[in-house]
Amino acid sequence: MFHEEASRAGTSANVADTNPPAQSEWLTAEEAAAYLKMKTTRALLRLVRLGSLRGYMLSGTRRHVWRFRKEDLDSALLSKPVVSCESLPVRSMKGATN
Repeated sequence: MFHEEASRAGTSANVADTNPPAQSEWLTAEEAAAYLKMKTTRALLRLVRLGSLRGYMLSGTRRHVWRFRKEDLDSALLSKPVVSCESLPVRSMKGATN
């Protein structure tokens, strides 16, 4: 009965298929380092150990395999400004001798 009413109304009965939920893209350590324009993956993993960047270690492997969400990388980039907004001390030219 619902399908008949939906088809008569000219709308789709399955709205969930037309608007899938947004999913974040997963990157390997190499891809994440390239995305952040870092020279090595070691620098990237150092940021993970320091807690500056969020990474996910996969289980079930002998070696550590890391994955990173693009969304987490973007938020880490935007979390702290590169240049501080605090005013810097200005040196006066008065009394300066050359």
